[in-house]
Amino acid sequence: MSTHIGAAAGDIAPTVLMPGDPLRAKWIAETFLDDARCYSQVRGMYGYTGTWRGQPVSVQGSGMGQPSLAIYAHELFTEYDVQSVIRVGSCGALTEKIAIRDVVIASAACTDSSMNTHRFHGYDYAPVADFGLLRAAYDAAVALGIDPHVGLIFSSDSFYSPRVELMAPMVEHGVLAVEMEASALYTLAANHGRRALAICTVSDHIVTGEETTSQEREQTFGAMVDIALTAALA
Repeated sequence: MSTHIGAAAGDIAPTVLMPGDPLRAKWIAETFLDDARCYSQVRGMYGYTGTWRGQPVSVQGSGMGQPSLAIYAHELFTEYDVQSVIRVGSCGALTEKIAIRDVVIASAACTDSSMNTHRFHGYDYAPVADFGLLRAAYDAAVALGIDPHVGLIFSSDSFYSPRVELMAPMVEHGVLAVEMEASALYTLAANHGRRALAICTVSDHIVTGEETTSQEREQTFGAMVDIALTAALA
């Protein structure tokens, strides 16, 4: 059993969907999976395994921020031999080209975190998605009648940033949205030779001020889950 997940060997499927919110993990398992069973409630971070169209899949909460996600992703890769992790989370739109509740598929993740600065001794590493998962997710979205945005996102260490104006150069260079986890996920997947992708739903709009409720964020962002499951398992 790993330190923070605590599941037994064989409890977790090779493919894992990873929302930040543990209650979204519970909702995904109960809504999308057959025969879902909870394999972990350690620290209230729920994990479930079930099947989707007859294939095993797990859902594991990660908590908020790159340090928290890095704990769970590391244990999934090293202790449970997970091969693919798809983050299904929320993000904030940084441009009016994107509307609230739109789906963003992250091809790569910029960051202000020092985690990779330390890992790569000051060099700038570019954490990117697995291309096979990215291509499959885009095709799945189109097949479902969804027009996703594919491009750069920004993984921030601060939810309430004291210097929001510093995001302007990022937007000028094509960054679409901000969230808090993808950069660490992509880096760890690369380090362990595994596959990773982040699919996010726009929960709030930094430009227009629009936002969704906490219940909406927890229970109504189903399109990205359909896309993730189809991309990973169909």
